[in-house]
Amino acid sequence: MGIVLKESYKNTVTLLIAILVGAINTLFLYVYFLDTEYYGLVTFLLSTAFILKPLMALGVNYSVVKFFSSFTNKEEIDKFLSSALWFPLLLVIPLGVICAFFYDAISESLSKENPLVKNYTYLIFLVALATAYFEIFYAWARVQLKSVFGNILKELFVRLAATVLLFAVYFKWINSHQFVLCLTAAYFLQMFIMMWFALKLYRPHFSFGVPSNFKEIVKYSLYIILAGSAATILLDIDKFMIPQKEAIEQVAFYAVAVYIGTVIEIPGRAMSQIVQPLTAKAINEKNDDEVLGLYRKTAITLLLASGLIFVLVNANLASIYAFLPQKYTGGFWVVLMISTAKLYHMFLGNNGAIISNSKHYKVLLPYGLGMAVSVIFLNNWLIDFMGINGAALATLIVVLIFNTIKLWYVKSKFNIQPTTIKTWIALFSIFLLTYIGVMFNFKFHPIINILIESILLGVIYLFVVIHFQLSTDITAVYHQIKLKLKKYFFLG
Repeated sequence: MGIVLKESYKNTVTLLIAILVGAINTLFLYVYFLDTEYYGLVTFLLSTAFILKPLMALGVNYSVVKFFSSFTNKEEIDKFLSSALWFPLLLVIPLGVICAFFYDAISESLSKENPLVKNYTYLIFLVALATAYFEIFYAWARVQLKSVFGNILKELFVRLAATVLLFAVYFKWINSHQFVLCLTAAYFLQMFIMMWFALKLYRPHFSFGVPSNFKEIVKYSLYIILAGSAATILLDIDKFMIPQKEAIEQVAFYAVAVYIGTVIEIPGRAMSQIVQPLTAKAINEKNDDEVLGLYRKTAITLLLASGLIFVLVNANLASIYAFLPQKYTGGFWVVLMISTAKLYHMFLGNNGAIISNSKHYKVLLPYGLGMAVSVIFLNNWLIDFMGINGAALATLIVVLIFNTIKLWYVKSKFNIQPTTIKTWIALFSIFLLTYIGVMFNFKFHPIINILIESILLGVIYLFVVIHFQLSTDITAVYHQIKLKLKKYFFLG
């Protein structure tokens, strides 16, 4: 786990900075600098593009991670990486032609409830293309075990670009229309920088030749599309469907609440970038002990790290909302449901990587279809009854059901599970401290409230983690820090 902790630590620092920048953007700059309609528009366009992204990439980013470590000679590696670049074009080009030919019909359909969408529909395709190829080049770097630079680009670059552009709107250097166009351009710049870095790490001899197992790679890629699509649909279908039923401003209100709730997954997003290729390598080498070790360590480490954020976010939610305009503050239940869904997802550790990189990856086809159909059906039904709360509830229900199925499947096929007695101690502590934090609020200024509650709950939480040694990795890091502090302050 050494390289995992090292890379994950760097990625976590990047993510924390990105989350801070994103929080400033989402909770303040977008809210105060951009018209609510345009905030909703940007959320809708990006969410729809992210739904299309796995399809545009044709699963190639997953295939790069799974198959790269199985090649042993440069010629095969070069053919493999070359095919990773041209294979998605087999779909992108005809899809682009079809979208151009039927553009009016598509834009009319998407803008029935909100006419503002019509003039920007083409940006969905462009952002989907840029982000799809970014993911391919990012996977290219990750298999070299160089995930940090790509993670900075993925998590921080566009957020910083948005910050600059939002200030440009505030100072009237650009208008809201130009903001949307410039933000789209930022995604293309992000892709080109990632391409430069990936080719700097490893530049193959480009050709249209294919590796010897190309048929297997294509088969895997096409199967895995649904897995990637299902995960993206789960994240973004609600923001796509809300404007079809509600005013587009509701997407902006929902986006703020979802952003707060998804902060829970910071540790998982950091760790997955390095754990996925290591899981693929362990499976390719048939190293069952390594697979089990990664599974259990990632599960408990992610549960504990995400659990701390879960406690602090939900306990301080009233104070956080005190900084926002009144119309944005109705998302308490959205935050609670989304954060619970994210916490359960973190509880699975590298479960998804084990399935997708094993011979059992084909199960992801019915799994992905079931998840996609379920979340669309539930959103369509619950949004009508409960508005944005219904969208959050749909996500929570689908995550609880389908993640439980994934836990059962890995247990039945690999005879491994991530849970121990420490898992239940951690879960009990997380929900108990969250309940205490929600029920007991100080009556000071929101900033003072956040500081006091965070310190008190954080200290208690860390005491439980260290006292019961719930994670060997976290305990080891604690003792290292303690030793360094003793040396620094000449204590004992």
